[in-house]
Amino acid sequence: MAENTPPLPFASKPASKPASKPVAQPFSLDVMLEKYAKGDEQTADDIYRRVAHGVAQAEPPALRAEVEARFVDNLRHGALGAGRIMSAAGAGIEATLINCFVQPVGDSIQGTDDEGRPGIYVALLQAAETMRRGGGVGYNFSAIRPRGAHVKSTGSSASGPCSYIDVFDASCRTVESAGSRRGAQMAVLDCDHPDLPEFIEAKHSKGRWNNFNVSVAVTDAFMRAVENDEIWPLVHRAEPSPALRAAGDLEQREDGLWVYAEKRARALWDTIMRSTYDMAEPGVVFISRMNEDNNLRALESIRATNPCGEQPLPAYGCCNLGPLDLTRFVREPFAQLRGGQPAFDWDELAARTATQVRFLDDVLDVTLWPLPEQQAEAAAKRRIGVGFTGLGDTLVMLGIRYNTEAGCAFGARVGRTMRDAAYRASVALARERGAFPLFDANTYLAAGTFASRLPEDLQAEIRAHGIRNSHLLSIAPTGTVSLAFSDNVSNGIEPAFSWTYQRTRRMADGSNETFMVEDHAWRVYRELGGNVDALPDYFVNALQMSAQEHVAMMAAVQPFVDTSISKTVNVPADYPFDAFENLYLDAWRRGLKGLATYRPNETLGAVLQTLPATGDALDDVQGDALLDPLRVAIDHRPKGELPAVIEKIEYLTQTGKVSLYVAVSFLEVTGQVGGESMTIERPIEFFIPIGQRDESQQWITATMRSLSLAARGGFVARNLQDLRKVSWDRGQVRYGQTQRLDGKRTPLWHDSEVAAIAYAIQQILHRRGFLDAEGRQVPSRLLAQRRAEAAAFSNASAASAGVDDADAAARAGDQVLDGPNALPADAALAAPHAMLGRKCGSCGANAVIRRDGCDFCTACGEIGSCG
Repeated sequence: MAENTPPLPFASKPASKPASKPVAQPFSLDVMLEKYAKGDEQTADDIYRRVAHGVAQAEPPALRAEVEARFVDNLRHGALGAGRIMSAAGAGIEATLINCFVQPVGDSIQGTDDEGRPGIYVALLQAAETMRRGGGVGYNFSAIRPRGAHVKSTGSSASGPCSYIDVFDASCRTVESAGSRRGAQMAVLDCDHPDLPEFIEAKHSKGRWNNFNVSVAVTDAFMRAVENDEIWPLVHRAEPSPALRAAGDLEQREDGLWVYAEKRARALWDTIMRSTYDMAEPGVVFISRMNEDNNLRALESIRATNPCGEQPLPAYGCCNLGPLDLTRFVREPFAQLRGGQPAFDWDELAARTATQVRFLDDVLDVTLWPLPEQQAEAAAKRRIGVGFTGLGDTLVMLGIRYNTEAGCAFGARVGRTMRDAAYRASVALARERGAFPLFDANTYLAAGTFASRLPEDLQAEIRAHGIRNSHLLSIAPTGTVSLAFSDNVSNGIEPAFSWTYQRTRRMADGSNETFMVEDHAWRVYRELGGNVDALPDYFVNALQMSAQEHVAMMAAVQPFVDTSISKTVNVPADYPFDAFENLYLDAWRRGLKGLATYRPNETLGAVLQTLPATGDALDDVQGDALLDPLRVAIDHRPKGELPAVIEKIEYLTQTGKVSLYVAVSFLEVTGQVGGESMTIERPIEFFIPIGQRDESQQWITATMRSLSLAARGGFVARNLQDLRKVSWDRGQVRYGQTQRLDGKRTPLWHDSEVAAIAYAIQQILHRRGFLDAEGRQVPSRLLAQRRAEAAAFSNASAASAGVDDADAAARAGDQVLDGPNALPADAALAAPHAMLGRKCGSCGANAVIRRDGCDFCTACGEIGSCG
């Protein structure tokens, strides 16, 4: 440190031995390199040094080297930045280091409304710029006048906020298609908005608002009305249209708000809960509690949260997040195996928390801000969010069961330790750098704020010196950083979801590979000699505890978190609705700020489906398409025998195994490409010899006839892609397998028998060389070249001749369910822990749920978008 430079306000670093950590599993390394490494970075340490160097540029030149070294040391010992920080800090790219923001939306089209909020399309433009830079966005759309309200400027009636949410959803899709990461969004509507019933059920329509999480902002007044079964008015300041007023006796209250409707509060609550029970949305945020507990309640009103709900934020507020991996503070994990006792290093947790405060405070000064309003808001209040990850694994490593009083007490102590350390570090930063500009001790420490519950000596320090950051703590889902940098520790505050699972990932060449992913604590236990086939009872995962036990941990930790906690409570499909509804009431009564639940059910599997995008048939041929041998129309099937392939396929439906044979006939077709004559082999007829006894068999037969017609017209590849999208209401069909690196296989799922058969035919044509591995058309020139090469060998013609069923099945070994690599029949319709949900883009199963704030496939383990 340079001479006369003041000492840095870091807590002293304990000298205790850090927890040992197993060598990172290969999949964690792959994810780290794919998502976070830049340039020639090859190790986590490379990334740590780049991130620390980039963030330390906020420091005065005389301090940068020392601070950078401290940041690197902290990252090596359990500190993490949120995903945007780890990916972009120090990388020299124009991307924000902030994960999420809240964006205000006013009741006007352009400009600002009469309360200073940006108009709808101004807000849309601001949101697009934010997402383009990598940030997610939360909004409260309640300012927008309801459907049927009077629009004086045009003499018309308003279409309501839900119609504009459609516009924001479409904009998010456009930003995604332009090359940015998938935009995460949260739509919030107040519990007294007249369009609340439409908002609650909006996502019941298939495909609507796929780029949004949605939540209802409920007040304490509403919840008391629910408890007492009172009448609840739906109101807005916008005047109803003359037609709406003529249709009903609508009144304006003394406060100037128009009463559009009156509903029983309990009936509205029941509608919200029924939708959440069936569709997993809308979520609920307890907005009164968020505002009451807010350190800055005298200066701002909280109307919305970030997409995952852990950050209640004002207009243009940001999520500047960085968790600590709690497993790194466990000393002698699983010491019981050796007759000892594990321990937890509380002093080091406090010290690392203090350093993390400075790290995140510096992030605010080095990040790119998508909007000047966001920069101004952050500079005035300097919100940060130190959090933790790995709580579930830490408890396991200490031999403490998550869903016990001891587990909750440990969680509470973690929260208290980090709270006190973070606030003391922020006071020290205020002494060095100054308090946040809008700091006022009297309002900040007023009775009822979070800060008013701090220890008295800490409150006295805040009064004397101020505090650098208005808010300091947030328990967020840690997304892929826990997998990439912490050996797949349990996510955030969650218990482990499962000890091992399979995850499928699309490779650079377009193929899919499946990997076994192991929980960190489970791996440590195994490497220390523990028997993973007979785990102790403190190995409890998320699906082995009650919903109330999940909520109990949240209730234990929330008093020590000045913002909020993101957590998903998974309940079984047969969980009673009355108990589900009471879960949310209990969460409100316990003082929580929000709750997210997920219950697997058939409705989600049937309604909330997103189909994978498929490109048009690949065709790089130049010249007249009508002369292309792929496009030459074939009027009818020639007489006589044709070369054919007959293959047996077997698939599993909800009613059991189905076995049938598929026959594909081929014809040599000659045409011209670029003036050059060439001959290729084309499929022209598809046949499945089944009876006509039931509707599905008739459907399949009709489908094969239409496919044959498409093949003769030269559109077989495109038609098969369309057939892959066909769905029915009888549950998914399992057919085909994806091979993992270790030789084992994971199943593929389809939305109907027709879709499964279409996939089987695609595979036949792929093995024949007619389609590529993704089911796209191989160009005519390549088909002609392959045919010419095959003709040079007399024995190659056997591939075009009829073959017996056994040989066909052997060649299609990765498609049939028999054989040494087949999955057991008793696992027919569900992988371990599989839950019904949205369609997975990797394995095709309707099994994507929202877990820990991220899309997670319970069939194959794929992790998708995170808020």
